[in-house]
Order: sequence, then structure tokens, then C-alpha cells
Amino acid sequence: MAKLYFHYSTMNAGKSTILLQASYNYRERGMQTYLITARLDNRAGEAKIASRIGIDDEADTFETGEDLYAKIQTRLDQGPCACIFIDESQFLTKEQVWQLARAVDDLNVPVMCYGLRVDFQGELFPGSAALLALADEMREARTICHCGKKATMVVRMDGDGNVIIDGDQVQIGGNESYLSLCRKHWREATGN
Repeated sequence: MAKLYFHYSTMNAGKSTILLQASYNYRERGMQTYLITARLDNRAGEAKIASRIGIDDEADTFETGEDLYAKIQTRLDQGPCACIFIDESQFLTKEQVWQLARAVDDLNVPVMCYGLRVDFQGELFPGSAALLALADEMREARTICHCGKKATMVVRMDGDGNVIIDGDQVQIGGNESYLSLCRKHWREATGN
């Protein structure tokens, strides 16, 4: 039975590594997968999912407003596909998450989404909020704060390493822009 999965965490927990490993496991057993990532995040290159540890794979991309049910249906029409993998799922819209749920229900294909739960201000991303509401199964990928506790939050930093508490929800970046912290140290860093 196909399900909609949401694998979530903060930055640097290895979400893309887990996605790439899971896809590899399917392919190693002769099953095809379909990888999709946000066109918005092209730090690894256009149409590519990459991990900090150096592994990557080619992927299709999605944009805001694109019909993901139709995209998945088109891929399935081309031949068997055992699983759909979505990276950077925090950038999905609520409507796109419903489209993924419909693909699971009507096309009987599992969809595994990987993304951030909250932004640098501690607010849910729209895609993450919809996935928390609609996913059949949720799994947290964990990373740690500098104190050793589980990191659940992230701060945004400027070029000099100063914490930024205001700004647009989306700013593409990696270790140069973001730091994962436990809630206590996030509160201290942001003044909350």
C-alpha cells in the first residue's frame, strides 16, 4: 500500500543523504525511482540533489504552481516507477502537497518527501505544514546543537556570523548562512 512520507529536520541532519541512499537501495534491486527537487535551490547545480558528504544524483525539478500530480502521472506513463522522492519539500505549496497525496491515493505510488520543518524564525514552511497535516508517516532526521542536545531550530547568519532575526522566509544557503541549534540556544541567539 502506497503512503505519503515526510522526513523532516533542521539543517545538516542528512536529509538529502538519506534520500539518495533510499533511492540507491531501490535501484540496486532493479526498481526505478523518480527524484524531484525544488528548482529554487540550485546550489548543487541545476536539476541535482546533492549531499554535504559528496554524493549526488540527477533529478527533475518543481516550481511553485506546477501540477505535481500531472508530473508524476507523466513519469508513470513512461514505465514502472517504484517510488517518488521529493527533496526540499518545504518549498512545496499546500496545493502541491495535496497533489502528492492524490498521486499516492490514486496512482498507488509511494511518495517520500524530505525537507525542513521550520524556518530561521521558528515558523513552519507552508509545504512542511501541509505535510505535517497530510502525511501518512513522519520521520525526524536528527542532528545536534553545539551543546550536544538535539537541534530542532536554525538561525540565519550574515557574512560576519551575526544572527539575523528578520527577513524573507526563503534565502537559499548552507553552512555559511545557517546554524542548527537546540531550542534553548536558538532562544538565546535570537533573543526570544
